[in-house]
Amino acid sequence: MFGDYSLTDLSAIFAMQGFAGLILFSVYLLMALGLAIIFGQMGVINMAHGEFMILGAYVTYLCSTFFQAHLPGLFTAYFFVAMALAFLASGALGMLVEWSLIRHLYKRPLDTLLATWGLSLILQQTYRSVFGAREVGVELPSWLIGSVQVTDMIEVPINGIFVMAVTMLITVGVAFLMYRSRFGAQVRAVVQNRPMAGAVGIDTEKVDRYTFGLGCGIAGIAGSAFTMIGSTGPTSGQLYIVDTFLIVVFGGAASLLGTIASAFSISQTQSTLEFFLSGSTAKVITLLAVVGILMLRPQGLFTLKVRR
Repeated sequence: MFGDYSLTDLSAIFAMQGFAGLILFSVYLLMALGLAIIFGQMGVINMAHGEFMILGAYVTYLCSTFFQAHLPGLFTAYFFVAMALAFLASGALGMLVEWSLIRHLYKRPLDTLLATWGLSLILQQTYRSVFGAREVGVELPSWLIGSVQVTDMIEVPINGIFVMAVTMLITVGVAFLMYRSRFGAQVRAVVQNRPMAGAVGIDTEKVDRYTFGLGCGIAGIAGSAFTMIGSTGPTSGQLYIVDTFLIVVFGGAASLLGTIASAFSISQTQSTLEFFLSGSTAKVITLLAVVGILMLRPQGLFTLKVRR
């Protein structure tokens, strides 16, 4: 596999694929953060998580179209507005879904899987009816176009750097919210002992609703980031849902650090292998490696220590 390349070529290839893997890592991590909150903290298997991501992507597309047509002078800043609206739209839909569907299915993981799978099909058909079956793309502001020349052989796209910066900010924000805020303490209390949390005055139903909405909102931001590296279609979210679940389980369902480490290792491995092998072969090898590690360590890379 490496015999046809010189050491210099391999160094450049690994560096370029490493940067490409970081961009893929950013999208994976944003998706996995939302899913880790929903699955890890609430035990809900949300098979419609990819469709919440695509809702954020379509909101970004609508913002791009609106600013181009009606506010061309502010077009350079539209992406920040789009990310905020994507978070609000996906989060609001998530809270509505939790209130109308998910709250009736807690502690029934198979039922949540089937219900959210049906929801994903409904959302896909809704997107297809509203936006059409063809994929759509957004027009990027001029300051996000181009690349940074790192070396003579390595260039890093500016939009990729922006996606990585947004991912870092969101990750730090989620860590602060979950481990340094009153809301985060309430979430962890409900996860560890729901009856006792309710007994001390925590509104567990409201915590559940806001937690589900937060996870879906982060998926919406992931959708905004996704528009920079790919086009958006009604079924685009399904391409990422399996990898996202794999990342959450591999890292440890309730561990933020595990989610980060898992997303990084899987994205880098997949990005590097895709250069030398086909995309499907790279995914198979990555999956087999993760399954092998999980057989030795079924709790994932990191686990949450809970006092019993």
